[in-house]
Amino acid sequence: MESGAGKHWTEEEVKALLSVWSEKNIRKQLHGTLRNKGIFIYIAKRLQELGVCRDWKQCRAKYKNLKYEYRTVKYAHNSGDVTKTMKFFHDLDAILRYEPVTQLAAEENGTCSATETQLNTSPTTDSTQ
Repeated sequence: MESGAGKHWTEEEVKALLSVWSEKNIRKQLHGTLRNKGIFIYIAKRLQELGVCRDWKQCRAKYKNLKYEYRTVKYAHNSGDVTKTMKFFHDLDAILRYEPVTQLAAEENGTCSATETQLNTSPTTDSTQ
């Protein structure tokens, strides 16, 4: 199998990744862990069971790219620009809107949590903190 950024993901592969990512235990582990190599090794194994041959690095890279693209489109929509779209926006919205970032900010009032909340809603205000 070829590793790296050169091999494009098919629509079926992305759908398989999203189905694994949408599982509650996976979302919880991905949200709360900075060193997440083990989680992506597990995701890659689950994808292999579904017929998708990707290594953990490819899974992590695709996860990060999808998350970044989602947040870019979400910010554009919140700013009134509804012309910006992406293919799996609604699937990602269903997965990512349940991240407990805003709950942490409300409960702990920590600066780190507040910064994370701002990244979800308004990245331009981050520099003013």
